[in-house]
Amino acid sequence: MSGGFTKSTARNIFYGGAAFFFLLFIGLTVDTVHSLPKRNAAAVLTEQVGRGKHLWETRNCIGCHTLLGEGAYFAPELGNVYQRRGPEFIKAWIKSQPTGTPGRRQMPQFNFSDSELDDLVAFLAYSSKINTNKWPPNIEG
Repeated sequence: MSGGFTKSTARNIFYGGAAFFFLLFIGLTVDTVHSLPKRNAAAVLTEQVGRGKHLWETRNCIGCHTLLGEGAYFAPELGNVYQRRGPEFIKAWIKSQPTGTPGRRQMPQFNFSDSELDDLVAFLAYSSKINTNKWPPNIEG
């Protein structure tokens, strides 16, 4: 056995490692494709949820809030707000903004109609049904 690290040894290690990690990548991809339908909340996706998502996007809610960990960290996480507070609290909270409480960050008043509030709450309810592997880790977001 030779005492040195030859070119062919290095090439074999490279090709062997590349093949191993390529097969690992393919295996993890197949596992993900098979597990996604079980974690998907498409069964509860409705037109109302779509309209709520449109409101979420056009009013730039993600500019202050996070949803399932994505967005700005200025205001609370809203991925589980439907479970924490319920639909009536959410509607009342949005309607009461801005509260004018000194020293507290203020949410703008969007002047949503009742149907728009229902759409937004439906979107938040949909978001709360997505299997996020226990995200956020804190119940209060």
